[in-house]
Amino acid sequence: MTDQPDSFLTGRFRGYYPVVIDVETAGFNAKTDALLEIAACLIDIDANKQLKVASTYHFHVNPFEGANLEQSALDFTGIDPYNPLREAVDEDYALKEIFKGVRKQLKLHNCKRAVMVAHNAAFDMGFLNAAVERSHIKRNPFHPFVSFDTTSLSALALGQTVLAKACQTANIEFDHNEAHSALYDSSKTAELFCYIVNRWQALGGWPLSDQKHLVSTD
Repeated sequence: MTDQPDSFLTGRFRGYYPVVIDVETAGFNAKTDALLEIAACLIDIDANKQLKVASTYHFHVNPFEGANLEQSALDFTGIDPYNPLREAVDEDYALKEIFKGVRKQLKLHNCKRAVMVAHNAAFDMGFLNAAVERSHIKRNPFHPFVSFDTTSLSALALGQTVLAKACQTANIEFDHNEAHSALYDSSKTAELFCYIVNRWQALGGWPLSDQKHLVSTD
């Protein structure tokens, strides 16, 4: 962890602090279908100003009251929502614990707000925002609509849009047997995000002050 309160991350993303999120759900409708798993990877920087994963929060989540459970979605993820071995918690508990950790990082890095990083981010953001609304949480540290989508970033940097293929192209180990769990997918998405941002920096794309000689004065 960096001990600098005003760190590299403060200016890197316009005051936003990136948090990698992945959710597993019981369908595609964020308003009606259950949120069953959520994981959040918090980002830090090393001594060379390279992004890295600082810590990860992961929760199995109880379906909210009246939630719809699509059997096809359960078959796909292999999740049994009512298996006691899941040690699931309610949505509001999971969100409050994640938000508590996020706020600590915001303070540490002097960032004004968190921004979600996810693969196909609109899906994860929809379920996060719906859970926040159901839980009546007033202080959501995440921007309500801005996100960094690693699908688009991977298409630009690696020519791939599928998470597994993007990871493989970046030489990030990916086990298909572990995929489709929030913990695994968030960790791989976080590795991928850090790889792309660090690679861009290594190629001379950041900081922008180093690119002044490339700007035409004509």
